[in-house]
Amino acid sequence: MSERNNHGTIRQINGPIITIHLPGVRNSEQVRIGELRLVGEVIALRGDEAIVQVYESTEGVRPGEPVETLGQPLSVELGPGLLGSIFDGVQRPLEALFARTGDHISRGITLPALNREREWHFLPAPELEVGMRLKPGQRLGSVQETERIEHHILLPPDRSGELLELAPAGEYTLERSIGRLRSADGTIHRLYLYHTWPVRTPRPYRRRDHSDEPLITGQRILDTFFPLVKGGKGAVPGPFGAGKTVVQQQVARWSNADIVIYVGCGERGNELVDVLETFPKLQDPYSGRKLMERTLLVANTSNMPVVAREASIYVGLTMAEYYRDQGYDVVMLADSTSRWAEALREVSGRLGQMPVEDGYPAYLASRLAAMYERAGRVITHNGESGSVTLIGAVSPPGGDFSEPVTAHTKEIIQTFWALSKELADARHYPSVDWVGSFSDHVTTVARWWHQEISPYWKRRREQALTLLARDAELSRIVNLVGPEALSSAQRWELEGAKLIKEGVLQQNALDPVDTFSSPQKQFLLLDMMLTIYDRGAALIHLGVPVQELRDLPVIARARRAKQTYDSSQSAELQAITREISDEFARIRMEYAKFQERAE
Repeated sequence: MSERNNHGTIRQINGPIITIHLPGVRNSEQVRIGELRLVGEVIALRGDEAIVQVYESTEGVRPGEPVETLGQPLSVELGPGLLGSIFDGVQRPLEALFARTGDHISRGITLPALNREREWHFLPAPELEVGMRLKPGQRLGSVQETERIEHHILLPPDRSGELLELAPAGEYTLERSIGRLRSADGTIHRLYLYHTWPVRTPRPYRRRDHSDEPLITGQRILDTFFPLVKGGKGAVPGPFGAGKTVVQQQVARWSNADIVIYVGCGERGNELVDVLETFPKLQDPYSGRKLMERTLLVANTSNMPVVAREASIYVGLTMAEYYRDQGYDVVMLADSTSRWAEALREVSGRLGQMPVEDGYPAYLASRLAAMYERAGRVITHNGESGSVTLIGAVSPPGGDFSEPVTAHTKEIIQTFWALSKELADARHYPSVDWVGSFSDHVTTVARWWHQEISPYWKRRREQALTLLARDAELSRIVNLVGPEALSSAQRWELEGAKLIKEGVLQQNALDPVDTFSSPQKQFLLLDMMLTIYDRGAALIHLGVPVQELRDLPVIARARRAKQTYDSSQSAELQAITREISDEFARIRMEYAKFQERAE
């Protein structure tokens, strides 16, 4: 590019939106703005002028200041060293920024996302030989990124050609070449442990794959009642105070994914600080090591530049796709997509675009769909299976699920974990509303539950949901005319629903035993509560008073079982269920004898 085309000047400033004069600049290209050298991205072209969205505050920037192109779109660095790191919305490492500037990040500072000084022990792929024809995305070798995660070094998806050289095993920094490749046009490219990729371009793969393995989160109402498959799309909508962030943090801590990426997109600073302080202290329940060894965080709080908030989702998705291409199952949590949509609304407003629903731009639905579409299970170019599971929190104003972001999201995703303010106010956590939530994966994951846990899972789940629906119906009657209007059988239905709500659905994230339930424990607890209901319903039919059954000590033990026995104590849970059956059989015999004497 010529010198004349590489430099320009600022024409107009409108908050984070700047108009520049820069002939020859391309759409989506990154530019440096003004004497502060702020980084921005071209989002529209009008003749020789370009509209740029700037990722930092433009306060103090003046028209006439110089502009310079960077020659590439917004991209992220992909290589060893990502895990355990904390980035901002445009992949600047926050710990390195803190070491350089302190608590307040100075504008215009750009640091490499990955550590250039650290050495990694590289092992070349044994099947590769000089002269071989390499395909896009092919594995070049590996380094041990953490104790649990082996990081596969991949040929960039836009590269292919003849392998001219591949380095032997040894210690390498990111800047030290590990090989050379000659492309079809004769150009020779050096290969490194890392490469870059534009965040708004989905990484290519061989083909989509069907997913039937559930994402186990350890949360009973999610796994048992509204499951999500690995590679699925989920949403957690709920009003302020309903517990969206806690639900997402629980999924991040306890899910059985290989990699977890948590994107704090426009949330309150105190919530993200809690995440940043808590996660490094947590232990991975599957390996016993630090959770951060398979986690990376993207932090973009509500007081950070709004444009960087819009970019942060794509930064997280691109890193998720990179680990997917290595054959890993990745969970990405976006908290929240409502704040991301608000960034779209602000930028479109400053551009003078016609607003539609609630001021959002007309392309809101298509942007949401394109974002969620990057989730899924795929067959990679190496023939491996990997997945990205995307779970977005939604913050509808006033808890109105008919507002545009929630409504469009509901049409796109497959699992909907609707949070209820009424349940949260009643201290019922997680406050997932079993009436408003849904999952399209029940039939798919039923095969997994049938083979791995119990053939009765689907039947028991349906029975519990039917009982909960009956509880809602009877509760309305009680509110209108009082409990005296109900029969004994109906009052026992209320008791059965209460057992499910207290003994299964409620789960204490702060309790060291109850915070996580294995699938086996989840089913045993559900089966225990329904066994109580089934045996009790038969006794109610014989004339046993509801109060007598309600006061049985064994039922009180059943309510406490979730906090008494951990996931490894399946035998103890099964023993309680047998004890319940024996106790109800004893009561049945006593009433049978009583009826015989009465006759």
